[in-house]
Amino acid sequence: MSLHSEWLDLAQNAPRSQKENNLFWEQYFEEEKELYKVLLSDHETTYFGAFDTLAEGFEWDGTRFIGFLDGINTSLKTPLVIEDIDHDTEITLDIDFEKLLFNMYDAKAPWLYELPEWEAVLPAERRQEIFKEWKASKIFKAEKKVGPNDPCPCGSGKKYKKCCGRLAE
Repeated sequence: MSLHSEWLDLAQNAPRSQKENNLFWEQYFEEEKELYKVLLSDHETTYFGAFDTLAEGFEWDGTRFIGFLDGINTSLKTPLVIEDIDHDTEITLDIDFEKLLFNMYDAKAPWLYELPEWEAVLPAERRQEIFKEWKASKIFKAEKKVGPNDPCPCGSGKKYKKCCGRLAE
């Protein structure tokens, strides 16, 4: 069984009561928060090494660490192929911190995007801009419909009703 499959079993399929499940995620998120504090405090470092070595260095067991990698993967400058990672796989954690903050907003994870360590990583103005970009990405904007007297979008110069709009009748 792959490390990623082990994580999915632990995170999604383990037989737990609702209370046990809440406790599991509460503990995981607290551990995750502590790891992000380390990464943000040392944001100029690119971490690399064998999977097991990195997991041990961050004091995480392999199953939970693959879960962490699964979560941060879309924020890496070069995403990992999570499903192919085994104990000896060489890992590089080169984090795009702007993308990471955006993804934390998207995950609705205030325990992560409100960490004070962000202050040393990105200026307050840039963090606010990223928040605005995230909010704007959630707004649906309907395309303007072509009216019968508007210029035809095909570029003919005719009114829509006398050109392509006539085909729609």
